[in-house]
Amino acid sequence: MAVGTVTTTHVANRMDYYKILGVGKNADSDEIKKAYRKLALKYHPDKNSGNKEYEAKFKEMSEAYAVLSDPEKRKQYDTYGSAGFHQRYSREDIFRGFDINEILRQFGFGTSGFSSSNFRSHMGGGSAHHNFNSFFTQNSAGTGTCGGGCSQPVKGQDLTYQLTVSLEDVLNGADRQLTLRKNGKTENVSVKIPRGIEEGKRLRLKGKGGEAPMGGIPGDLYLKVQLEPHKLYERQGEDLILTKHISYSDVCLGVKIEVESLDGRKFVVNVPSGTNGDSRLRIKGQGLPSGPIGERGDLFVKIGVKVPKELTEQQKDLIESLKQAGL
Repeated sequence: MAVGTVTTTHVANRMDYYKILGVGKNADSDEIKKAYRKLALKYHPDKNSGNKEYEAKFKEMSEAYAVLSDPEKRKQYDTYGSAGFHQRYSREDIFRGFDINEILRQFGFGTSGFSSSNFRSHMGGGSAHHNFNSFFTQNSAGTGTCGGGCSQPVKGQDLTYQLTVSLEDVLNGADRQLTLRKNGKTENVSVKIPRGIEEGKRLRLKGKGGEAPMGGIPGDLYLKVQLEPHKLYERQGEDLILTKHISYSDVCLGVKIEVESLDGRKFVVNVPSGTNGDSRLRIKGQGLPSGPIGERGDLFVKIGVKVPKELTEQQKDLIESLKQAGL
């Protein structure tokens, strides 16, 4: 059974990709490409063998170009900022589909100027650089080349679906059965929605994404949480807001009203005389939980004044009397 869990996909990287390439945030694709080509001419590993500083710069600028040259990744980066982007995109996600050899050939480096094995040797060899290189290069058989004739299976594409949850799901947690359609096939999966889940969080179903070519590792499925609007309650962080309308006379004289919490508990709330229309009365501990084991926030009752659309003649006379009395 596949169980979804909240996941952090990448450690926050606070690099400024625009600054690394030396372009403004409004730069178009041609400007970005020209900036990368200029830097590639300077920091290309084959031209700076053994220069660790240049190797690091080449990695940074290639990562920046991999994001800013891709319209969807750039949109996500601009929307969520560096830290938020790297919570959504792993290093593998960033370099998926980024063929460094083909890009550099377009820039006039030639096919021999940047081989996979040369790149690995310039990056210092070893498993860490070996893996880094596999993010850059993919061959037609669906494997990442790593120099020396070896190959690694390529992971299938990660997929993102939208998952709508209710406030009740947030309060109690829930188990949801989903039917996925991939490549003309259907698959039923079970998803656990954690108590206290926040809108915008992603649940990860490992291995439930796209299939990989040549028997590689399947991608992952990410379910992005969207909160379904509630007919009574509004969410503000861990608190809930409930609007109750009372008559003008009750506002002036004070009144006791009955309020029901999200989980069905009944409370009697005292509305003091003279309460204004923007007042909020708090019921402690009747909001939403802070995470799976966190305490609940509060329920705030927002007082509104009912204004009738039509008045009887008697009501008009009474209101006129109040008006003359200064109310």
